[in-house]
Amino acid sequence: MTGTRLAIDGGQTGTRLRMTDAAGTVVVEHEAPGLLTDRPILPQVAAFATELSETSGHSVDALALGLSGLTPAASRPDVLLTAVAPLGVRRVALAHDSVSGYLAANGTATGAMLAVGTGVVILAVSDTAVAKVDGWGYLVGDVGSGFWIGRAGLDAAMRAFDGRAEATVLEAAARERFGALDELYMVIQGDERRVSLVASFARTVIESAAAGDAVALRIVRGAAGELAHSAATALRRTGWEPGSPTRVGAVGAPVTRSDLMRGALAEALALEAPGAQLSDALGEPIDGVAALLDVSPGHPLAASILVAES
Repeated sequence: MTGTRLAIDGGQTGTRLRMTDAAGTVVVEHEAPGLLTDRPILPQVAAFATELSETSGHSVDALALGLSGLTPAASRPDVLLTAVAPLGVRRVALAHDSVSGYLAANGTATGAMLAVGTGVVILAVSDTAVAKVDGWGYLVGDVGSGFWIGRAGLDAAMRAFDGRAEATVLEAAARERFGALDELYMVIQGDERRVSLVASFARTVIESAAAGDAVALRIVRGAAGELAHSAATALRRTGWEPGSPTRVGAVGAPVTRSDLMRGALAEALALEAPGAQLSDALGEPIDGVAALLDVSPGHPLAASILVAES
C-alpha cells in the first residue's frame, strides 16, 4: 500500500498507534503499553511500529511520533528512521507531545494548549513565538497532572489513616484499590509502572470530589489553579496581553472526562488569564500526532518538529 502513514502517540500510561491510507482513511488502530522512561525510548517505538506493520500486513511510508518527555537522547529522527526503514518508511516527523497536543487542540491557530494526562505540559503559540511551560516529569514538575492529583489523593488517604488530617473517602478508596494501607507504599514502589499506577488514582480523586468529598475537592481545585497559572504564564511569554481574547484548548482525560474538573479550570482561567476561553479540542491527541507531517515550514511550530527523510 502506498501513501500509508503511521501516527504514534507515545505516553507513560499507554501508547496509541493509528495507520491511515493515502486517502486518510484509518486502516488500523492499536493500543500498546506505555513507554518506559528508564529505558531508551526510540527502540520501544520502533518495536511497536514493527509489530503493527507485521500484524496488519501493511508497509509504512511515513511515520509521525509525538512523545511525552522528549529528551535529547530521544530527539534523533535519523535514528528512528533507520530503525523503521525496513517497514518502508522514508520520512519521519518527531516532536514533543506538547506540539502534537497543540495541533490536536487548536490546529495551527494561535492560543494555548493544556495536555493533561499522567504528566502535564502547556504550550502557547502566537504568530511569532512559541512558549512551553512544565512537562518536567513527576519528580520535579507535571503540576496539576494525573500523577499530581493521584499522589495528592494518596497523600490525603495516608494522612487520614495516620490521623494527621481530616477524614476523607479517599482512605477507603485507596484501601479498596491497593490493599492494606500500611503496605501501600511497598506495592507502589515495587511496581515498574509506579508512575502510571499513582496517576490512575486521579480518576478516583476526581470522582470523589464530584460526589462531595471536601478533601478531594480541594485537590481538584488546586490542580485547576495550577494548570490555569501555567497556561497564563505560557500565554504571556508569547506576547499575549491579559484581557485579549484567546483560545485555550485542553486535551487529556482528567479534563475532558470530568465536568467538575473542566468547570474548576474555566473558573481558574478567568482569574489567571482574563480573556482566555477554555475550548473543546478540535481533535484527539493522535490527530495532532498525524498533523506533524503536514505543518507548513513557515509556521512557528515547524521549528519544534524534527524531521528525517531518506
